[in-house]
Amino acid sequence: MLSEAASALKSIARSGRKILYVATKKQAQELASEAARSVNMPYVTDRWLGGMMTNFATIRKSIKKMQSIDRMLNDGTLQNVTKKERLSMERERQKLERVLGGISQLNRLPSAVLIVDTNHEDIALAEANKLNITTFAMVDTNSDPSKVDFPVPSNDDSTKSIEIVVNYLTEAIQEGLEERKQEQEKKEKDKEKEGEQEQNSEQQEAKAEEKEASAEGKEKEPKESGEKGSKKGTGKRRRTKKVTSSSAGKSTSEKSKEEGSTGEETAQQKQQAEEPQSGVTKEAEEESQTTSESDQSSDNQTEENK
Repeated sequence: MLSEAASALKSIARSGRKILYVATKKQAQELASEAARSVNMPYVTDRWLGGMMTNFATIRKSIKKMQSIDRMLNDGTLQNVTKKERLSMERERQKLERVLGGISQLNRLPSAVLIVDTNHEDIALAEANKLNITTFAMVDTNSDPSKVDFPVPSNDDSTKSIEIVVNYLTEAIQEGLEERKQEQEKKEKDKEKEGEQEQNSEQQEAKAEEKEASAEGKEKEPKESGEKGSKKGTGKRRRTKKVTSSSAGKSTSEKSKEEGSTGEETAQQKQQAEEPQSGVTKEAEEESQTTSESDQSSDNQTEENK
């Protein structure tokens, strides 16, 4: 039964939940407080206040009051207060520290309660059962084990037996905390590895993109050079076409000029050939006119003679 209780406490500690030590008997006060401090767990060793778990909100107010007094004492704000008021506040703080000092860092209800002597801590056991909190307890022959979830049969009046049981259970809690710490470290390492892998993948992607961009740039360069060459070739062709067209225009103009000159020569030759013909025709017309005039004059004379 002790090993079962130890494994259950170990699993609770591994999950990061709190376990409350309750031991107000004189034989177990120092042992329980030392064991609880060693694993950073809350403890109650002076007096169990009624409603410490069932009325946890009011207990939290008392804890905040104790913390405010501590703050005022450390800040020096109580220097302007009278000596009597300061002494009364210090006494109140000592009282709260004695009763609530072990649970000052407990911000919520614990997940389990470890009790020494269920008969002596019957109020704590009743509150835990009422709130369905897991209970671990040292159960002597005069106690009822049916009220406890994980009872540990032992002598709850002997300091040696209390020390053995409490230390064994505390070691189990310590193992659970160490396993939790290791799991957290593994998670952190895994996160770091994932972050490194993501960075490496991002770097590889960036390198791949750079390579692709450089390859695309190299592919574009020959294309651009070919386009430039084709443009140059087309420009040269256009220039040659222009030159050939200009030369062809020149040749056609020269041909037209030559044809024009030859046409002028032929026209001149025709005019020269037509000029003597026109002269002959003019002479013939003059002769015909003179003959017609002579014939008329001869006719007129004949008529007069008649």
